[in-house]
Order: sequence, then C-alpha cells, then structure tokens
Amino acid sequence: MTNAPLFVRLDPSDNVVTATRALEAGTAVETVATTTLIPSGHKIATAPIPKGAAIRKYAQLIGYASEDIAAGDHVHTQNTEFRNTDMDYEFGTDLRHVEMVPEDKRDTFMGYRRENGSVGTRNYIAVVTSVNCSATAARRIADHFGPEELAAYPNVDGVVAFVHGTGCGMAGSGDGFEALQRVMWGYARHPNHAGVLMVGLGCEMNQIDWLLEAYGLKQGPLFHTMNIQGVAGLRKTIEMGIEKVKAMLPIANQAVRTPCPASELMVALQCGGSDAWSGITANPALGYACDLLAAQGGTGVLAETPEIYGAEHLLTRRAVSPLVGERLIGLIRWWEDYTARNKGSMDNNPSPGNKKGGLTTILEKSLGAAAKGGTSPLTGVYKYAEPVRAKGFTFMDSPGYDPASVTGQIAGGCNLVCFTTGRGSAFGSKPAPTIKVATNSEMYGRMIEDMDVNAGDILTGEATVESKGREIYELFLRVASGEMSKSEAQGLGDYEFVPWQIGAVM
Repeated sequence: MTNAPLFVRLDPSDNVVTATRALEAGTAVETVATTTLIPSGHKIATAPIPKGAAIRKYAQLIGYASEDIAAGDHVHTQNTEFRNTDMDYEFGTDLRHVEMVPEDKRDTFMGYRRENGSVGTRNYIAVVTSVNCSATAARRIADHFGPEELAAYPNVDGVVAFVHGTGCGMAGSGDGFEALQRVMWGYARHPNHAGVLMVGLGCEMNQIDWLLEAYGLKQGPLFHTMNIQGVAGLRKTIEMGIEKVKAMLPIANQAVRTPCPASELMVALQCGGSDAWSGITANPALGYACDLLAAQGGTGVLAETPEIYGAEHLLTRRAVSPLVGERLIGLIRWWEDYTARNKGSMDNNPSPGNKKGGLTTILEKSLGAAAKGGTSPLTGVYKYAEPVRAKGFTFMDSPGYDPASVTGQIAGGCNLVCFTTGRGSAFGSKPAPTIKVATNSEMYGRMIEDMDVNAGDILTGEATVESKGREIYELFLRVASGEMSKSEAQGLGDYEFVPWQIGAVM
C-alpha cells in the first residue's frame, strides 16, 4: 500500500482514523501526532476521548473508551469496551429506488435450466447423509467416482458427499431438528444438483422418510434413498450406492448449459478472516456488485446474524415493510438470549485474527460486514436454510461461523458464493462455487493462488468501489457460466458442509 495515504478517515464526525501502514510514534496524522507505534489497519484517536465517551467510526458507535484516550493514541482492545446495543429502530426510512434493467436487456450467463424452472451454475450428483452414522458409506460411494470414472460424462462436475456430525442424539422437533431438515431438503432440491442419493442408517432421529413426507419429495431416476440397516450392512450399502450413482450419470450428463438471465443468480454474501479493510474496500465493493445484481432482478443473501449486531438498525431502515424489519429485530433478540443463556457475549467475535487486523469490537466488525449488502431495499428475512423466495437484497439467520453459515445459504437456494477476506481464507464450497475477494494487496499477493479478486487497489486509488464492484459482478456471470473460481480449482468444498447444530446433544 505504498501509494496509499497514511490514513483513511471514513466520516467527518468520526473521532478515529485508520492507518494504512505501520506508523511510528510522532507521525503527523491530521492535526495530531501518534503517541506510539500504530500497526497497519489500526485506529488512531484524532481528538481526546474521555473515559466512558463514545468511539465513532463509519459515523456510527463502535465502542466506549474504557479509560481516557489522548489525541494520537492507539485505539484498540486495551482502551475500548463493548456494551450491548440499545437502538431506536426505524422501518423503510432509507429506501433507495432501484432502477431495474428491462427484462429484454438483462445480462445472461450459461446455466443449467432444470425441469422445475430453477437454474443451476454447476451439475453435480450429491450423496447426502441423514446422520453421522452413514457418513463413511456416503464418502466411499462418492470417492469411487474419480476422474477416470467421470471421463465419459463431461457435463457432470462430480459426485460429492455431504456428510455431517449430527442427525441423532437430538430432539425430534424444535429449532435444531427443523433446521437440519431444511438443510437436507435444500440440498436435495438444489438446482446445482442433477441427481441426489440420500443415505441413512435407519434408526436415527432424523428419518429420511419423515423428510420425504414433510417436503413432498418423490423418488425417481435422479432421486434415490437407502438405509444401511435396510440394505443389510455397510459394504452392501456402498456397493448398491455406487450402482445407483452409475445409473444417474448418463441422465445427468444430458444436461447442457443454455443462456439464462442474471435474475436467476442467487449469491451468498460472506466474509471471513476479516480485517480493518474489509469494511472499506472488499465489502463495499461486493455491496455494489449486489446492487448491480438486484437491478438485474437477481438476489443477494446476507447472513451471519451475530456479525450485523450493532448495524441492524441500518438494515431495518431499508426494510420494504415493518414486518420485514421486525423479523430482523426478532433474530437479534433471539441471539442476545441465546448467547446469554449459554454464558457467552455478542462480543465474543471479533476473533484473535480479526483483532490483529485492526477490528476491536463486534460493533465495528458488523458495520463493515453489513456493507456487503449494498444499498438496495431489504426485501426479505429468512430462517436458517429456509428457501429464499424474494428477489433483491435479503437476509438469512445464521451463525458467524463461515461453514455453517454458507451451508444454510446454499440450502436456501444460493447458486454462487462470494467471500471477502482480509486475513486470508482457504474456504471453498460445493455445489455452489466460492469467489474470494481480498481486502488488501499485501495478502492478495501472498495468497494469490486462493484469491480471485484484489480489492486492495481501492486504497491506492487504482480502483474505486464502483469499478471493483462491477469487476466482481462480471466475475459472477463468468463463474456461473462454468469458469472455475480459484477455491473450486483447488478442490475445496468437500468438507465445508456444516449444518448449524442448535440445541442439546442428548
């Protein structure tokens, strides 16, 4: 970032600025001088902040001074405290008009149009487990189909096992059970799957037959189920499963890509390994890409409820109705209770890596994370793994833990994932491929094999939020058409299927 200014001020009302590189003590910053070494990405007080006074960044509250802070001091965990938010919520007071692109002029990508009208960006066969006890069987079925076995089926992207560590030792009703069933249904009906094989044990709490009945799933040439106990053991289950997949492959291979409008894209908006630049470069750029997608009639899905804490009032102002806004507040209240009864804190995030990158409180992190949602109206708020029906900018409840969050977004229908990162991430996902955006040029250069886009050049003035956002949006179309993202090319996604486990393990 040698061409970047020494610091970034985000709003005239802020009482901190952010250093773009390590600054020695005595460095001039606006009208003050730094009193100590300031690491890159960390905050500097530009005026005295008395003990108990608000610390402001993004023109918003990010914490309170836990001691007197002098002008030029390093502002971070040693002198900043978190307090639960107490917001005044408004609904629909910041609704911005979206200039929709006429249908006959919308961008297109080459996707897989399914019989039910949904559109996929990939063409996989999925082996989905109901319980941990069938995980080995599912992995061995999927592992049978390597490059040699799939060479005759060039239109099939692969056979993937989606295994998890739950499905039994849980209540047969309530939040946890319902969330797992929604995940299974979402993956069973995902447009990026040409065929699905569900494998269970037989005696587990999460019964496959209950799922079929509850969601009206019907078995057929491209949808099969089996239980280890019914088949008579692990070996026979693996053998039978391999034969079932073999029968699906020629049918799945008949799928071909055809032109589809960008309105068929549903993109999971994610961030992980965040740093101070996440909310300044990559997240706003992804937000601009989300606005471009919304104007095309497509859908962006923001998630990670704990990571909008302290920024939710900005989202309710964009809610298209009080009902949508109230649903979001309801999620916040649930999380406050959830963390309290488990003797946790909403401020257990940022992680150590986030803090090293300059993020001090969850409030600061959330304000940056919410930028991924752009400026379009908030059209819908959904439960974890619930099918997303609304178009435009939407929100889904989920933990901040990336694998669990993305699993819910994909189950909800996302056929692409865009993941911003400042510290660096090796995340990838299936069946929806992940695009990764670096927040800073130093990390991008160090992890170039993992990063698809560098948003760090926004800091140096070589790019703008708008130009970078358009670059990300255009990459959506190319990856949706079959271009491999870097995480996809490295084979990531087989172990990132992590349904959110809610409730007691019994």
